[in-house]
Amino acid sequence: MQAISCTGANAFELVSSPLPEVGDDEVLVKVSACGICGSDKMLLEGAFFHIPTLKRPIVPGHEVVGQITKTGKDVQGTFVEGDRVVIDPLHPCEQCFHCRRGSGNHCERLGSLGWTRSGGYSNYVTTPSKSVHKISDKISDDEATLIEPLACAVHVMEMLELQPGAEVLVLGAGPSGLLISQLCKVSGASRVVLASNKGMKMDMAKNIDAAHEYLELDRSGSDADRDLQWKTLGEANPYGFDAVIECTGDMATTNKAINFVRRKGTLCLYGVYTSGQFQFPPAQLVLMEIKLVGAFSQAGAFPRAIEYMESGKINVKGMVRRFLTTDSLNYGFTTMMVVFSTLR
Repeated sequence: MQAISCTGANAFELVSSPLPEVGDDEVLVKVSACGICGSDKMLLEGAFFHIPTLKRPIVPGHEVVGQITKTGKDVQGTFVEGDRVVIDPLHPCEQCFHCRRGSGNHCERLGSLGWTRSGGYSNYVTTPSKSVHKISDKISDDEATLIEPLACAVHVMEMLELQPGAEVLVLGAGPSGLLISQLCKVSGASRVVLASNKGMKMDMAKNIDAAHEYLELDRSGSDADRDLQWKTLGEANPYGFDAVIECTGDMATTNKAINFVRRKGTLCLYGVYTSGQFQFPPAQLVLMEIKLVGAFSQAGAFPRAIEYMESGKINVKGMVRRFLTTDSLNYGFTTMMVVFSTLR
């Protein structure tokens, strides 16, 4: 089989290798599609190479869709060859302190597809049978690559504990922002405002009806122009929002976010941050009784994500804009204008 192997920072190559061996309680999945996540780009750039659990060379890719082609001897009845599935990439040990408290995403020995074992930028992957989830023909392969990001968005909602009728501000219109905005709408938010730079992402947000209102920031303007837009948003919402969700990973935006949270509101940080400092006056947090939460990955959210997508309550039509073969994969990694990759 063929796979994309990352050997170092900005160094990856197409390699050939035998089909992986299938363990007793594992399944072999023929990969139909695998999304490119922002964290995959950062991995390929070397941002995570200092973390001991990251093995190199590594085949990245954790947003995997495929078809079961072989099952281990202990996989009886649950899955059969030919099942279309998505894969939960996390492999918690289920024995450590955090796992026993139900927080598998904080496992002390957390493994992951595309991190500690070969991932989806390959023709085939093996994974424990407990990590695969069947999907129906209601979902196409390209749409199904968004189930893993949607599962993470479901976890954001768990951390928010959003109340019916809440007013929400979502910062960032990438895939995560679009999914979280929609989840807020279907979870009873009375008003969802999505703020992001003008362009393709905001056009997509409007096309799928991701929010109730849109604040399009002009990236071509000066810093003063952008500051004026933020000021205008604050003046239009003098009491702020019950929940503000930061999905950009941009520290300048993150440090503005707390200024839009109302008293007793919640600020949720969900971007991927590898540098910078979150700065705010502690008195603002204390006097306004603002709840500050982070949301990392997910734990047990895949079934709900599949149900949301199969029911049509979450619209992902057109969110996948470009498809890559191995010949064009480098372009996808360097531009990150895609959320989908396939080896054909």
